Amino acid sequence: MIPLIEVHYLPCLAYFAVALQSEEILLEASEHFVKQTYRNRCRILTPSGVQSLVVPVTSAHGKVVIRDARLDYNQKWLNNHWRTIQSAYGKAAYFEYYADDLHDVMFKKTAFLYDLNYMLLSMCLGWLKSKVRIRETLEYDKTPSGNVFDLRSVINPKKHDQCYQFYYPQVYNQVFGNTFVDNLSIIDLIFCEGPQAPSILRASYLQKMNK
Repeated sequence: MIPLIEVHYLPCLAYFAVALQSEEILLEASEHFVKQTYRNRCRILTPSGVQSLVVPVTSAHGKVVIRDARLDYNQKWLNNHWRTIQSAYGKAAYFEYYADDLHDVMFKKTAFLYDLNYMLLSMCLGWLKSKVRIRETLEYDKTPSGNVFDLRSVINPKKHDQCYQFYYPQVYNQVFGNTFVDNLSIIDLIFCEGPQAPSILRASYLQKMNK
């Protein structure tokens, strides 16, 4: 089965648990932008607890196709995101190994949300040593057929429990807090566990499927 999924901003672990099981993933490139979803936000663990990093897009009348959703650089989100990430993970074991890559992609200041998310996804798959192919939809299909596993909007901040149908959290060392927080952004796992991240992600999918 080929997962069909929208592109997220620094996606969560459930997203990659699915992606790493596949030879190919199909990105939804023809949908309308949906507010208050992971399309323009992620969750990280900071000294103050879990915090959402939200990427603002410019206002538009009516529905906007995801490829046309422009990033709003009039708001100072980019520097704020980077400072927050540094504060959260500056002391993580592998931060120095991956931070420059993340900084370079974020500060390209690409015009569109989709393009930023695509570059970040490609970067993260590279970190994970994954050879999964990325294919994009050419048109929107409400009910895809064939060997497509439709995961569009399943991984959703408003319906957090939905991801547990294919994601089983694996505990790893985090920088802050005494209680483990699951399904954060991939950067939480990468900065904390580095080269162990792929095996942790594979276990989080396989264990759930074997239960």
